[in-house]
Amino acid sequence: MPITFEFYRYRFHFRAVDQVHLPHGKSANVVRGAFGNVLRDAVPPAVYARLFEPGATLGPAPSGLSDWPRPFVLRVAHLDGLTIQPRAPFFIDAHVFDLHQPALEHFRAAFILFAEKGLGPGRGRATLERSEQLDLAGDAVALSPCVIHLDPEPAGASRVTVRFEAPTELKSEGDLVSRPEFPILFRRLRDRISTLRSLYGAGPLDVDFRGMGDRAAAIRMTRCELAWEQVHRKSGRTGQVHSIGGFTGEAEYEGELAEFLPWLRAARWVGVGRQTVWGKGDLRVVG
Repeated sequence: MPITFEFYRYRFHFRAVDQVHLPHGKSANVVRGAFGNVLRDAVPPAVYARLFEPGATLGPAPSGLSDWPRPFVLRVAHLDGLTIQPRAPFFIDAHVFDLHQPALEHFRAAFILFAEKGLGPGRGRATLERSEQLDLAGDAVALSPCVIHLDPEPAGASRVTVRFEAPTELKSEGDLVSRPEFPILFRRLRDRISTLRSLYGAGPLDVDFRGMGDRAAAIRMTRCELAWEQVHRKSGRTGQVHSIGGFTGEAEYEGELAEFLPWLRAARWVGVGRQTVWGKGDLRVVG
């Protein structure tokens, strides 16, 4: 039986009313913060809890996790550092992993209020003009979720280049790592996809986790060209300062990669590492 992961890809189209500024390095945090603030007022309490505080409704976290992952990620990197002029269009993407509870209308309700209240340092207002559901190629579709196939690629591969498009932070044994060594990158990605599917999708993945982990350990990093982005945010609720930076750039890996390539491609849609809901951990297989 094919190994798959399903999710919904939504795009929300806005038009600026005022000038909207998204600070460089902080666009995802600005959007995520504004979205979280209005979501509580836009949807019923149970819906807010499931989307933004899932640990409160789904019970204790599974072994190895400090909390449940939220069932969505936002994609706004294309807006980073932009100043959007009045009447200009822009869009925000949301990838939603919850297959059991319809979410589109809740996101629409939140984004309507989000646009009315404004975002960015100047609280520039906008209007939500329309929303659409997309497939993996970016074409509009009806109701079916996107399907990612995780089975090994039949052609095989011995070398791959991964580009970290958005700041990425990976942990191993509780500590942040300075380089995305393949075993660490794959474990974090494998565990994230498995957890999202178990909680919100079709159920646990039927894969040989230990065997894949052992084979991932044989993959070597042959090139690593990274730059670190030092960006911080201050929580309006607690006053605490948090890092929202990480590394960007490219890494090249060599070895028996055929079974891992589909998982690497999936990271574009689910993210990997810390703070994925803000759009971090977005990577691409580029060669």
